[in-house]
Amino acid sequence: MTTTAPVVAFDQVSKAYGAVRAVDGLTLTLRPGETVALLGPNGAGKSTSLDLLLGLKQPDSGSVRLFGTTPREAIVAGRVGAMLQSGGLMDEVTVAELVRLACDLHPKPYQVNDVLARAGIAQIADRKVNKLSGGQAQRVRFALATAGDSDLIVLDEPTTGMDVTTRQAFWATMREQADQGRTVLFATHYLEEADAIADRVLVLHRGRLLADGTAAEIKAKAGARRIAFDLEGTIDEAPLRALPFLTSVTVSKSGSAAGSGQTIRIQSTDADATVHALYGLGVYPRNLEVAGLGLEQAFVAITAAEEAKSK
Repeated sequence: MTTTAPVVAFDQVSKAYGAVRAVDGLTLTLRPGETVALLGPNGAGKSTSLDLLLGLKQPDSGSVRLFGTTPREAIVAGRVGAMLQSGGLMDEVTVAELVRLACDLHPKPYQVNDVLARAGIAQIADRKVNKLSGGQAQRVRFALATAGDSDLIVLDEPTTGMDVTTRQAFWATMREQADQGRTVLFATHYLEEADAIADRVLVLHRGRLLADGTAAEIKAKAGARRIAFDLEGTIDEAPLRALPFLTSVTVSKSGSAAGSGQTIRIQSTDADATVHALYGLGVYPRNLEVAGLGLEQAFVAITAAEEAKSK
């Protein structure tokens, strides 16, 4: 559905539990057709933010709007489908019965058989819900979230318990949803999924928005590059740790046949200067590689820098 209002709008939203501020002045906007990954360490406020978005909790201050209205109104209108970690599935009913119920309750339902097929659970439609594996239960939750024609799909750790093949099929389906103009927001600990799937990444830390951009922009924000090389023999770590512009260094056995080599992995904010200084130590690296950080390394670097600032 075409709309001039943002799909999601958080305006200076805060939520505290006693002395703990789970969400702290959060402001963000999501637009139609975006696939957005919500990242953050444990305790960053991801689940609380999703609960606020879905109207399961109310903010202490600020406002949350979906499609220009309240979360409750948007959900009642069938504009939001959600797949959450919390909350169990109904026992002693079959998968098909549960999906049929979800379709019956949705204002703009899909056909039950289509929902089962899209979620990859048609072959277990007659199985009791309490007899499902973890991965199968996740696919049922996905079916419930996509039982009707919703404009926003919210997923909290959606691929937990799924094997690699099922995860790939799941994300192929999610791409189709986004290609049809829907907004997909998912929280995940699988950073490789965020890197591969999301066209926008949000990084939360202590309830605040720490970074917002494409995966490439988040990697660039970390401001560091990876340097990796092998050495014959061993080297004193002290000179390595004294190299300029280092943010981290790890030394491990290289696994060579002789067993005496080392593999060095470094993160540096100025790779050229670090490599130049490395040669100045009289070290001659083999298999030298210099590359940008992956999303996982960038995420760790950004959150670690924020932790250091807060101390």
